Amino acid sequence: AVTGKAERNFTSDLIVWSATFTSESTDLQDAYSELKGKQQAVASYLKSKSIPSEAIAYSSVSISRENESSYDESSGRTFYRFKGYSLTQTVTITSRNIEAIEAVSRQISELINNGIEIESGNPRYYYTKLNDLKIEMLKEASEDARNRASVIAEGSKSSLGGLTKSNMGVFQIVGQNSDEDYSWGGSFNTSSKEKTASITVNSTYNIK
Repeated sequence: AVTGKAERNFTSDLIVWSATFTSESTDLQDAYSELKGKQQAVASYLKSKSIPSEAIAYSSVSISRENESSYDESSGRTFYRFKGYSLTQTVTITSRNIEAIEAVSRQISELINNGIEIESGNPRYYYTKLNDLKIEMLKEASEDARNRASVIAEGSKSSLGGLTKSNMGVFQIVGQNSDEDYSWGGSFNTSSKEKTASITVNSTYNIK
């Protein structure tokens, strides 16, 4: 019974980046109008950066009531006062043009100069040919398992027989050259553009 392993470095080919903007007002319609104005400013900015409209998606508007509390010592009660509405919307860009979106994620703070407060998230990186990569690595891990079994059989003055059982082990994706921990359940890194994939195969052979 042996464990074969395959490892492969690769570069992500898809980036997903999101940013969030908010408006606040005691009047719901005013808050919504302000949010729409910010959305239009964001759309104009992205257009100026040559980001195609089909790569851009806006979330539905999230509405929450904001309250502030005060404690009355004489009565021992806490009172709440309506402060206003807070509306939030997120813009998400999905693209294969990784360099362009990385630049936008760094430069989006330019909107602050126009009075648009926007919170930029960290880009997430993916690989669209992951299934093909996984199949190739399964083959390599299976070959590695057989090579290991052959070495053990040869060292024991025996010969390797047929395969009786083989199971795929854990498939992991971590950041390349990182100290990221491997997980028994498998890890899937999205924060690094350069990644390392690994897979194991557990195989059992007869000995002749």
